[in-house]
Amino acid sequence: MEPDEYMKLAEVEDRMWYFRCLHGRMRDAVRLALGARDRVELLDAGCGTGGLLKRLRSVEPSWRGQGVDLELLACEIARQRGNAVTQGSITELPFTDASFDAITCADVLYHISEHDVALREFHRCLKPGGVLAVNVPAYRWLWSYHDERVHSKHRFVRGEVLSLLRQAGFAPVTSTYWNTLPFPLIVVRRKILPPKDAASDVKLYSPAIEALFDGCMALERGWNRLGLPLPFGSSVFAVARKP
Repeated sequence: MEPDEYMKLAEVEDRMWYFRCLHGRMRDAVRLALGARDRVELLDAGCGTGGLLKRLRSVEPSWRGQGVDLELLACEIARQRGNAVTQGSITELPFTDASFDAITCADVLYHISEHDVALREFHRCLKPGGVLAVNVPAYRWLWSYHDERVHSKHRFVRGEVLSLLRQAGFAPVTSTYWNTLPFPLIVVRRKILPPKDAASDVKLYSPAIEALFDGCMALERGWNRLGLPLPFGSSVFAVARKP
């Protein structure tokens, strides 16, 4: 991404509705898959400016989290926020085999073309029985100014994500679209009434708008907790296990 996008991300990811929900989904997925362990070795693959690691530290203090990211600026910001971070690529992780109980990968795979290589690296670095939680943007037809700004390379459909996970040796546990309730607004903004400037949609909204989206996301997460996937949305969230 552009350097200013990393600065924006660091500024808003602790407070913006989208990241609150995404980080909550990641934590829920790992917690549900691994149960109430005293200690979890977790890698955030493509950790960016460290918002997920920071949030997990606050809600799961017994977990031992670390991050890896290719961009030096992102690593520096993430370290300033108290995270343990290694500079490196998700397609060639600088860790030994079977190092982690869990790997999270939040909106990273769409930045690269070698999705299969990255997923095989995740598989290699997970312990047997370990869990992977991954989030990616949905639908190629939803490509917009936002993708251009954050240097997207690909948008996915749910079946494609499941196929990639299986090819890498994972056993998919659950998958769903999400951002379903705000989806009409996203389509209007991205495809019908795009803004004149080239900035991404990573920004903090008014307290009322943030609260509205928080409510929508709470409804969606509640639906998913019943074991029910959502049929469409602007993102795909999947959880898989290394046999």
